Amino acid sequence: MIVWVNGASRAGKTTAARELIDLIPNCTLFDPEVIDAELERLLPPKRLAEVSDRQDLRIWRRLVVDTAAALHAELGGVLVVPLALLRQEYRDEIFGGLAARRIPVCHVLLAPGETILRERDPAGEAPADIEPYRAAFTTWLAADAYPVDNGALTPRETAIRIAAAVRTGEAAPCDIVQTPEPTAETVAAGVLLFDAEDRVLLVDPTYKPGWEFPGGVVEPGEAPARAGMREVAEETGIRLVDVPGLLVVDWERPVPPAYGGLRMLFDGGRLEPGVEVVLPGPELRAWRFVTEEEAAGLLPPVRFERLRWALRARERGAAHYLEAGVPLG
Repeated sequence: MIVWVNGASRAGKTTAARELIDLIPNCTLFDPEVIDAELERLLPPKRLAEVSDRQDLRIWRRLVVDTAAALHAELGGVLVVPLALLRQEYRDEIFGGLAARRIPVCHVLLAPGETILRERDPAGEAPADIEPYRAAFTTWLAADAYPVDNGALTPRETAIRIAAAVRTGEAAPCDIVQTPEPTAETVAAGVLLFDAEDRVLLVDPTYKPGWEFPGGVVEPGEAPARAGMREVAEETGIRLVDVPGLLVVDWERPVPPAYGGLRMLFDGGRLEPGVEVVLPGPELRAWRFVTEEEAAGLLPPVRFERLRWALRARERGAAHYLEAGVPLG
């Protein structure tokens, strides 16, 4: 298991984590700042200069997951990770990657008042990340993590509070569907569902960044269109009667460690008035109907291109073949 200690700068994450390793049996500290130092040696200065925050580097996020998983496999027990993780899409990517390796994550938030954070600075200034922290706290962080107000607590008292919450289950592991990482190319089927205004339904997974279409991996021996229908029922509670028509076949090139494969989008048609979307719980956190323009701001670029060409195919009545989101022929 991993105990992820989150919070703004000067919230006391690292000092509490150092105390915590003495309170939980077979516990090891993993501070991802060591990855920052390694990237200084590994990446060209020009690449490092392109970002203001190391977390914006995909290699940083990948190394956090891979290193934590390797440490967990080597040492077992519990890893304590003190790190501010304030962007929800990065939380999804990292926690989802750990869940895919069957490593549960207890997410703890140290939340002293802003006055306390200012008092911990010699100049009385607010932490540099206070604005991202405020935004994260109000939109998702407070609901995602187990909060500990450690404003009046010593690091030892804070660690005792965390250890007790982990031991009693108050700080329960994040409820994330453990989607195993593929070991070869996969075929995935998504289904586009529309409302009366022809807006398309998107869902927000908890285990990977960005919004998505209802759908998933095609099981061995399963027809792709039927797989899409099954996934729609599992993810939204909507049971399609008619087999959906094909809109797009997109070949996703392998980009290590991902294997790529075929991605298909089908036309599930316009939903009848009164049909309700019912999310399954841990797998998805939200859904919404969006216009094509709105989808551009929610979907990763290749996924949006897939949607864009699927909408054109729906208008023209002819399916498109794509490679990495680009039509051929």
